[in-house]
Amino acid sequence: MASDAVKARISAFTLNAMRIVFALDFMQHGAQKLFGVWGFSHPVALASQFGVAGILEFFGGALLALGLFTRPVAFILAGEMAVTFFQFHFPSGVLPIVNHGELPVLFCWAYLFFAANGGGSFSVDGWLAARRERRRLAQT
Repeated sequence: MASDAVKARISAFTLNAMRIVFALDFMQHGAQKLFGVWGFSHPVALASQFGVAGILEFFGGALLALGLFTRPVAFILAGEMAVTFFQFHFPSGVLPIVNHGELPVLFCWAYLFFAANGGGSFSVDGWLAARRERRRLAQT
């Protein structure tokens, strides 16, 4: 049986790895829309709903990959994915496997997880928190 310290290290590693992998994958969906690559023949209009989605996905994904403003960005992206699911997939059926809404559902729940748990220790947010804690301890 693994010790609590080993479990904590594994948990910290998987949180950071999951955040980075999900963010980099999400950025690809934004790049499709913004730059007209990987299945999109041309960039979408920035002032359109797809343009706003592309901006959120690409730049929100970049912020998540860095772990900067993780909680609020993840909450906003979870909302975007909920809107995506209910606007574009749900009308075709309730079940994600039927309406091809598996990705928005998975992204939504993953981002709710990050909104609740933060970016982890290997993130800009984690670095800033550790820095604040060191300063606080140095003042006492």
